[in-house]
Amino acid sequence: MPAIATRSSPADSSPLTGYAPRVEHRDVLIVGGGPAGAALAIGLARRGRDVLVLERSPTWRWRACGVFTSPVTVLALARLGLTEVEVATVARRLPAMRVETPAGSQFRLTYGDDGSLAAAAVGLDRSRLDPLLLEGARAAGAEVREGVSVRGVVGRRLTLSSGIGAETEIEARVVVGADGIRSVVARSAGVARHARLGGRVGLTFHVADPRPDEPRDARMIVFPGGYVGLAPVPGGRVNVGIVLGPWWTARLRNDGAERTVDAVLDAIPPADDDPVVWRGAEPCDPIEGASPIGHRAAQRHGPGWLLVGDAAGFLDPFTGEGLHRALVSARIATDAIDRHLGGDPNALAAYDRAMRVRFRAKDAVSLLVQAFLGQPALFEFTARRLATRAGVRETMSLVMGDLVPASRALDPRFIAALLRP
Repeated sequence: MPAIATRSSPADSSPLTGYAPRVEHRDVLIVGGGPAGAALAIGLARRGRDVLVLERSPTWRWRACGVFTSPVTVLALARLGLTEVEVATVARRLPAMRVETPAGSQFRLTYGDDGSLAAAAVGLDRSRLDPLLLEGARAAGAEVREGVSVRGVVGRRLTLSSGIGAETEIEARVVVGADGIRSVVARSAGVARHARLGGRVGLTFHVADPRPDEPRDARMIVFPGGYVGLAPVPGGRVNVGIVLGPWWTARLRNDGAERTVDAVLDAIPPADDDPVVWRGAEPCDPIEGASPIGHRAAQRHGPGWLLVGDAAGFLDPFTGEGLHRALVSARIATDAIDRHLGGDPNALAAYDRAMRVRFRAKDAVSLLVQAFLGQPALFEFTARRLATRAGVRETMSLVMGDLVPASRALDPRFIAALLRP
């Protein structure tokens, strides 16, 4: 594909600096180079659209993000063009997610695993995956600029920092917020809202895996006031994702992240298939945090803009759905933006409706799961039934993994089968 020629025009001089910012004109401007932004750029560039991706980090760095995901994410990555070899370098097959309660009950969510990467939950190496997707965007014909900060968004025009006394402005036919739970695009549009689950804090990092070639389950360990997910990933590491409810907020503020993490790790029970000695385990990268970890958007589109990925709403790390949702939103947005640029005035609104329809039931299930987590006796009651009722457990596994419609978990017959004595 030939190089994309950017269009520029002069703008009025700033009354403060006397400099006239250079204005670029693009078809699509994507703010954020994570999986959602990169996937969207790949899809649009393949359709011949002029796409510019702005990523604030000059190089990849670990940040609070999800690594555990279901088989459908692997299929979505393959559709983006990742080869089997590339997928194998970024994904580690996990036979199941094992959920463990404070009272000692356990149940395994297996996601229909048949032993292959395409039919298993996986732990992802984000240090390889995210740059690989950005390179895929470049290869498809999109322009990617890293180390660029957005200073402001007004309508479809963005202002970027460009040195002392000078600014660069970019005006696009469509501006896309793919910039996470604190999206500058969502805030500028006035659609960012607090999550319905209240304030929760997330802490994430990795520890060394003493037996990296050994297949084993991921673990989700529930404790009073929070939970911790342990997901082996490629590169000889285990990802640790801790979610803390309001009870922990004061302790975190008083003790700091490191001491709070130590307290959580020390309480992780040993398991026969888990070789990590969690008491005193040392993080091998910085502890990254996010607070609050959930948010929602009042709407996902407006005149000439829309939101994808976590910027479009993020609810529940317990179900491990964030990355798949990001890729689904990118796929739906690709069609919508392409139609919008082709002259369909209703295409962006159709994207918003499609997202609501696609995730309404799953959001309801996620809220229900969180409600059970907030009532330890009820969660223990449910866990014991999932442990002993294979059919109910299989349905829950498929719903959590986005392998069947989430509405199945809201069917009164399923709920009755789950909760009956």
